[in-house]
Amino acid sequence: MSRLTHGEDPPRTQTWITSYADMVTLLLTFFILLFAVSVLNAEKFSAAVMSYSSAVGVTPAAGTTILPGNGGQTPLPDPLAALAAAELEQLRLTGEAFARELAAAGLEGKVSIEMDERGLILRFADSVLFDLGSAQLRPEATVALLTVGKMIKDLENPIRVEGHTDDWPISTEKFPSNWELSSGRAGSVVRFFTEECGIQEKKLQVAGYAEFRPIDTNETAEGRQRNRRVDVVILRPSLAGGEPPIH
Repeated sequence: MSRLTHGEDPPRTQTWITSYADMVTLLLTFFILLFAVSVLNAEKFSAAVMSYSSAVGVTPAAGTTILPGNGGQTPLPDPLAALAAAELEQLRLTGEAFARELAAAGLEGKVSIEMDERGLILRFADSVLFDLGSAQLRPEATVALLTVGKMIKDLENPIRVEGHTDDWPISTEKFPSNWELSSGRAGSVVRFFTEECGIQEKKLQVAGYAEFRPIDTNETAEGRQRNRRVDVVILRPSLAGGEPPIH
């Protein structure tokens, strides 16, 4: 009787590799699927980042990019710049209405309207309001101040009244320097607004800048006359707690 012989066992394969490969393939497919169905809203993403950055006290510079990749980058919006632009546009429209009222009151050439990054400026030449070297309002100033006071009374914006002088020195008992003169003039206008126009004191501010914020040269009589002025600055609402630097 012949002996039954068995051949050698077939070599064993590492079956775990197959399972591992299946798992990796499934994970790769899953993440590709997630990427394919997800849509990144750049504006919402930027807004979320800005909100977070403000909360932690870090704000990216305007115009920097936070989205990855070279193509289709979306720069961060500058929310402060957008707010300022909207506020200035509203004040520009207000200024156009004020210009019509000033013209109707015959105040063209006596009160001018300007704008800068702070807001709308109603500019009085000092000769309209004061005698040279004085902070007492002239009787002729009443019409101009009543007209402007009526125009600004119902505004919700903070209002700063600024006094400015030329660079000619003054040294009197009442006004030892141009600081006192410019501040005194601004204070006289504010007092008129509160007492004669009924403007709320809490939204008015007083500032005196002496000769240090000229709008013209002090080398000529005409330039010095322009520098002697009182500015009623209707500030942007977002500047209630401060203002941008003046250049």
